[in-house]
Amino acid sequence: MSLTSDQMELREDEIQKHYAAAAAMLEGFDHTPRIAKAKVEAAAPERSPGVARTRRFRSTTPGLVTRSTARPEGVHLVARIEAADDDDPLTSPLQATAQHVLRRALAVALAVGEAYSEASGLSELKRANLAGSLDAGRKGEFGELLAAEALAVAHVFANATAYLLAPNASEAQVEVGDAEELLTDHAQLALHGALWELDQKLAQFAPDDVALIATVAAYAEQLMEKAALRAQNAPRLAPFTDAAWHVEADDLTIRGFEPAAKAKSTTLTMTFKKPHEVVGNHIAKYQAMKLSKMLMAYDFDRRLNPFAELGGFIFTFMGDGKPGTGKTTLIQMMAGLVNDYCQVAGYPFRYQNLSTDNIDSYQGKSGQNAKTFINSIIDPGVIGFGTIDDIDQLAGKRGDRQSSAGQLEITAVLMESFAGANTVVRGNCTFGMFSNYPENVDDALRQRAGARFLVDGPQTREDYVDILNLLMGKNHNIPLGEHEPFAAQEIKKAVAKSFEAHAKPQEPGLMNVFDRAESQIGGLDTIAKLGSYLKMIQQADERFTGRAIKNITDAVKVRAMDFELPDEWMESPELFLFKDYDAKKAMIEELRVPITVEMVIQEINRYADSEFRYADKSDEVAIDGMVRDFGRQEEAKRRYLEGKG
Repeated sequence: MSLTSDQMELREDEIQKHYAAAAAMLEGFDHTPRIAKAKVEAAAPERSPGVARTRRFRSTTPGLVTRSTARPEGVHLVARIEAADDDDPLTSPLQATAQHVLRRALAVALAVGEAYSEASGLSELKRANLAGSLDAGRKGEFGELLAAEALAVAHVFANATAYLLAPNASEAQVEVGDAEELLTDHAQLALHGALWELDQKLAQFAPDDVALIATVAAYAEQLMEKAALRAQNAPRLAPFTDAAWHVEADDLTIRGFEPAAKAKSTTLTMTFKKPHEVVGNHIAKYQAMKLSKMLMAYDFDRRLNPFAELGGFIFTFMGDGKPGTGKTTLIQMMAGLVNDYCQVAGYPFRYQNLSTDNIDSYQGKSGQNAKTFINSIIDPGVIGFGTIDDIDQLAGKRGDRQSSAGQLEITAVLMESFAGANTVVRGNCTFGMFSNYPENVDDALRQRAGARFLVDGPQTREDYVDILNLLMGKNHNIPLGEHEPFAAQEIKKAVAKSFEAHAKPQEPGLMNVFDRAESQIGGLDTIAKLGSYLKMIQQADERFTGRAIKNITDAVKVRAMDFELPDEWMESPELFLFKDYDAKKAMIEELRVPITVEMVIQEINRYADSEFRYADKSDEVAIDGMVRDFGRQEEAKRRYLEGKG
């Protein structure tokens, strides 16, 4: 793999010179826990007969009374790993793998720490401190740099461990709890604290080799998360976060506090559908086909998609419609298109669906499952497509007493991931939320869907003939009759007709607002008039907020990209896919079309129609529920009075 422009090579000799120090740490060192409490007691040293066991000394010196006076206990990770299977006196292959991975990860972490020290000036301050010539005015800076190096080294150690262990991972999972003993006095103490805590976890959770690998991997994930969290408010980390190091032998890239992951495709076992097999749903099908090609414009070296920079990239979308209108078929079509494109280009493709299986009764586990799903899809080393089918069952509505704790956890994770403060849209992945009952989805989560795909199924006579002809198959002799197969599914004609239908609103509530706006301010042909129309919609539905305006403008930018990348660009990767980022961007800019007033009105109406549709249904459902409650109360009161009489 060639280095990208923002990467530096971490040379093998720079890593291997730390092997001796890494091996010594694994063999043994003494550590007194400061934050975490020992869960497993070390074996007490043997004593001569008659020697009493005395209580621990407690200092009476002011200021020292709160310091731990626990004996530093020896941490011997090599011995702990080899004790995972007491029945076999020889070191097993998995035990040897764990030892080698830990040594390698420690050496990589120490090498990165050394590079950080040189880049930040910390090495100079270390030398001055060792010589006793450190200026008193720089001691604060010295402490901050030591803490920053400790966080960087701890994260790199955990990151490299998780990455290098990944090929040996099994289906076994271990809940190891949080990483607590993260010490930031200096890098060596950070590693000692992490290794001490790992030793404790292995003693608790690793009775065999399979659990050994699972425990080390799980603890590495927890340590990474803790270090990244602490780094959010830590100073002087720029020399680490602004750089990227590549370890050629392991194909490992270290980018600040981002977890490294091998860019592997998932094996898809679904039945793919061709676009002509999706009958009706013209706008949804057209946008799904466009989005599939947009994903392929992603540049793996720049880690950015020109569509994400120019506008018009759909990061999240909501597909809603009645049962049986083709939501699953749409998913199968889009996943099949992206899968085929990625196979031609040689890109790793990852598809996952978040399902009700991910709701867990264990507190916090549902949210953890949702976060794992998100992280798997947004991995910048792959093209990703994530779906949440029947999201109304999966993500709870806040304030709804019927929503379980697990459902609310998933809602919180999805909201933070789709439009949170830390959300970064690179353009390598997209998420689709699908529901038969979108009115039951939390309002704030639903509004995080940047685009709306109305999955309305077959509509015209031609649509119904096409779907019957398609599903009947070939095992019959019934003549087709006067009908040209799939002519009505010609996408450009159908889409143009569908967009034109939104020149006027579809929902009665929005029709009233639109008619009132035109009667009061005339034709909607200026930004000011369009803004007035938006304000009138907000007065009719207070849920129509600034986020709705952003979603509408994003949809308009999508319309400005109202073109499909030519099929030959997907079939011959050298024409587009394998070009550099700037060339891709220039080619896309040439295809852009100007934004028109008609586009803006159509997108306002499309979005507002969907919100009015959801709100009306939601209100009706709530009213029906209250009517049933009042009826039950009346019946209960009647029976109660009859019983008293």
